[in-house]
Amino acid sequence: MRSRDDPDWQADLRRVNQPRPLFKEQSLWAIWVYRYGRRVDARSAGLRKRLHTRLYWLLFRWAETVTGISLPKAAQIGGGLRIYHFGGVFIHPEARIGSHCTLRQGVTIGNKTEGGPVPVLEDGVELGAYAQVIGGVRLGAGCRVGALSVVTRDVPPGVTVAGAPARPLHDPSVGTVPSP
Repeated sequence: MRSRDDPDWQADLRRVNQPRPLFKEQSLWAIWVYRYGRRVDARSAGLRKRLHTRLYWLLFRWAETVTGISLPKAAQIGGGLRIYHFGGVFIHPEARIGSHCTLRQGVTIGNKTEGGPVPVLEDGVELGAYAQVIGGVRLGAGCRVGALSVVTRDVPPGVTVAGAPARPLHDPSVGTVPSP
């Protein structure tokens, strides 16, 4: 499959919504390399797959070095990923990220201990600058994590959290803002 036939890549491009987005959004370079790696893994075994796998690893290291974004092909990331203000973004290879999620600079999605569980982000999750999501937590659809927050517990859908450790700022199910 070519990148123009990849629906996830097309969704990534639509989120940028600019002409010639590869010239304006360096984060798309890392996302394209990630999508390419996923397409390579889907190929049938053989010489072409081995050659493309080697090319992928060269591109991965180049994109990681140039953009400061590490999106390993083993991670499961839905279409429409948007990374603002590229740099310092690290995703654990076992992480699962839903469709139309937004990451900002300095985001880390990983485990607490080596071999430990990793986060799951449902669709439409937004992470602020330097947010850290660690451990086997689930961030519900449409939730938001404030800048510099550290999330170590599950976040229900639609809830906004902030702080270290992250605490809810607003719970739409009750319509109240908890006092500090």
